[in-house]
Amino acid sequence: MTIDASRLQISVQEQEHWRRRMSVTVPAAVVQEEERKAARNLASRAKLKGFRKGRVPAKVISSRFAGALRQEALDKLIGDAYRQALATEQLRPISEGQIEDVKYAPEEDLSFHVAFDVQPVFELGRLGGFAVERPAADVTDEQVNQVLERIREQTGAWQPVEGGHPEEGDLVSVKLAKLGEADSEEGRDYDFVLGQGDAIPDIEAAIKTLEPGGDGEFDIRFGGGGETDRVRITLVGRSQLERPPLDDDLAKQVGDFETLEELTAKVRADLEKEAVDQSEGVVRARLLDLLLEANPFEVPASMVDRYVEGVLGEAEGVSPERLQEARTQIRPEAERAVKRLLVIDRVAETQGLGATEDDIDARVEEIAEANKTTPAKVYASMQKAGRLDAIEHDLTERKVFGFLMEQSEITT
Repeated sequence: MTIDASRLQISVQEQEHWRRRMSVTVPAAVVQEEERKAARNLASRAKLKGFRKGRVPAKVISSRFAGALRQEALDKLIGDAYRQALATEQLRPISEGQIEDVKYAPEEDLSFHVAFDVQPVFELGRLGGFAVERPAADVTDEQVNQVLERIREQTGAWQPVEGGHPEEGDLVSVKLAKLGEADSEEGRDYDFVLGQGDAIPDIEAAIKTLEPGGDGEFDIRFGGGGETDRVRITLVGRSQLERPPLDDDLAKQVGDFETLEELTAKVRADLEKEAVDQSEGVVRARLLDLLLEANPFEVPASMVDRYVEGVLGEAEGVSPERLQEARTQIRPEAERAVKRLLVIDRVAETQGLGATEDDIDARVEEIAEANKTTPAKVYASMQKAGRLDAIEHDLTERKVFGFLMEQSEITT
């Protein structure tokens, strides 16, 4: 049965942050009709001693299964009444409805309250007239050289060193054993690079006093307190990274380059693109902040909650206290992030800047050309991976920010 919405009594209260509290009353006659229907349905499938299946009288069912019937009828009534009330009031919740204050007694009206959030609707009175400074997107020779050095490190090879004390940047192989603990007397093996934070400072300091093949006992502070543990450390071996020369051979080794000059030019081009993207990101973020300052509005708590949970992820093994502390710390930035997303959508909606099918097709063709394949294959692959929505969102954002920059003064 679908409840006739005209028979319901509905009222809606507007609360803060786009929260709504809806009161619904279902007449007693409708309630009793649903109870009788539930009894007939159960009678048609019930098996009771002395009766054939499907032939149990409704009165017997009502007497024997009164509690179950009432609960079934209640769940059905609340669900149907809630959906009909939403349709009548033209409301579209963005959060799950919280049912409260249910009043359900024999031969009386059913009443309940349900609380939920709705999509915020707000006006943007000011879209431009802002002054934003774009950071310079300069790339220095030092930055280029740093990348080339990282390439040398990535293509280098670890070479064993026979003697001497380990230094920062050395790869060490060690055996650690806590003295006095039966399970760890034999020690455990570890490999890590000194100076990269892979081991606590006391451990690294102790290792630096040893030579390959040597060992020693040290007092190591593992926690933040003053207590220490006696640990035997054996330096099994040490290696140093041998970097290849920065020349044409290295360029050929790391990519489709014939000379070091070509590799250097590609590194500089990549850094320049990254610098431009970062500069553009600063402008976009500043524009959104100014828009939010000029057009303040509130966001539903449920939207912020979902954003926070998305940032935290599964968070397995984290205590409830630490998890709640993290939620509290993240929440202010999460609220700003949600507001930025809503502003972008609102500008796109009011200014007609949403990405069109032609825009998406053009972007797919660009990707296909860059990857030397066909647009059909790219489209099918992205559709299967669920990435078309991301392309649409990215194209819409580009249009929105292009529009916003035209409304304000952007200086370098």
